[in-house]
Amino acid sequence: MIKITVKEENHSRHKTPCLIVPCLDQETPGPYLNSLDQALNKVISQSYKDRRFQGKLNQTLLLNAKGLFTADHVLLVGVGKADEFNLEKLRQASASSVKLAQKSCFTKAGFDFANKALSKALGKKVSAQDGTQAIAEGAALGLYRFDEYKSKSKDEPPPSQIKEIVVLVDSKQDLAQGRKGVSRGLTIASAVMEARSLQSHPSNKATPSYLAQTARALGRKHGFTCKVLGPGEMNKLGMGSLMGVAQGSEEPARFIIMEYSGAKKKGSPVVLVGKGVTFDTGGISLKPSASMDEMKMDMSGAAAVIGAMAAVAGVKLPVNVIGLVPATENMPSGKAIKPGDILTSMSKKTIEVLNTDAEGRLILCDALSYAERYKPRAVIDLATLTGAVLHALGHQAAAIMGNDDALIADLIASGEETGERLWQLPLWPEHEKAIKSDVADLKNIAGPGVGAGTITGAAFLKQFVGDMPWVHIDIAGTAWGGEDRHYVSKGPSGYGVRLLLRYLEQLS
Repeated sequence: MIKITVKEENHSRHKTPCLIVPCLDQETPGPYLNSLDQALNKVISQSYKDRRFQGKLNQTLLLNAKGLFTADHVLLVGVGKADEFNLEKLRQASASSVKLAQKSCFTKAGFDFANKALSKALGKKVSAQDGTQAIAEGAALGLYRFDEYKSKSKDEPPPSQIKEIVVLVDSKQDLAQGRKGVSRGLTIASAVMEARSLQSHPSNKATPSYLAQTARALGRKHGFTCKVLGPGEMNKLGMGSLMGVAQGSEEPARFIIMEYSGAKKKGSPVVLVGKGVTFDTGGISLKPSASMDEMKMDMSGAAAVIGAMAAVAGVKLPVNVIGLVPATENMPSGKAIKPGDILTSMSKKTIEVLNTDAEGRLILCDALSYAERYKPRAVIDLATLTGAVLHALGHQAAAIMGNDDALIADLIASGEETGERLWQLPLWPEHEKAIKSDVADLKNIAGPGVGAGTITGAAFLKQFVGDMPWVHIDIAGTAWGGEDRHYVSKGPSGYGVRLLLRYLEQLS
């Protein structure tokens, strides 16, 4: 993890190889940058005039100070227009600038967070704690890389790595608040990176047992309890749907139960449920071979819930939270379930399996039934449930559906604040009718011609929540990406950790 400290110092006195300066999108640099512009012989205002730099979001410009300033180089980074500014834009700008600083072979940088000046330029107050938290999150997440399985060459020098960032604030009050913000931001970033690493490990490492071991280790580190059920215990509970999926694999299934008590013991908890299919072949309904390697990330919902538990406990939120992870592989074998088989779930509802590749809902339904024992104030499940959500929303947002409009609205608002966006899809009686079976209570996919695969998946899960306030979040499009975007690296995103944390913060 990168080292980030906070210092009360004006940028004109701060000696650093690279000074990062956030800039607004406007016609001229404005008074916020005047002193710096004057010191650099107006090269900044000239850059605005020449349109080489205008402060557009994530736009960067690296300038050599040539001995004119205490910093050797000045790195301008755009934060967008003043009336559209928010902490998510600062988080993105932090990542974009720090990544460029590292690419430019700097090992140390200063980040100018002159809070009073910036707040005045924006026309709105940006607290030192919130601002430094966003800077820390963006910087740490932007520099994330997963190279555990790459050989280290003795002949090649290691890649340049930025090791320290000093965030500059302009008062003693901001210094104390800034230190809190940085500490909190790094704790959250660490939890997200735990989730990303779980997603990144190959399935021969990240087995159901490995997820359980990781959850236990994080529980010991951050202060939440972790209990793990094996196949025998799950069978005793009647989790026939989850165990039906698991029976085709040589890897034993695990049911991971994490409990964090930050509020009164009798307070109703929020229950988080994460799909933990550590590799999904599709089972007997085998997937095409193209891109099947990416199915190691079918446990991204589990990774998000494990990461969220680490974040909640790490920042010591005064809430009670339960994390449930049904973990298994979905494999074809002589023991695997077959299309046409009927499973009996923990709720005693029977399920006709028409497609073994619709396995996520089969393991989640038993976890949702288990959640009822906590009498929760809310249940939120996250799953890479359907490829259909990609057709609806691409990689830009996750789909959210449920039975509680207030819960949905709160999560959507949390998504806007964290940049982990959500888009609500309807959940109508017609969708629930589509998953009724002729030979069992339910079938695990809707019939041909129905469409709306993302919605009918949620409609299936709804049959197992009873009266609990519940939402389902389909993260199949947001859990994994094919390109780098500011603080979201190519590959695993850790989507959901910060979203869930922000929602739980609002409750507390």
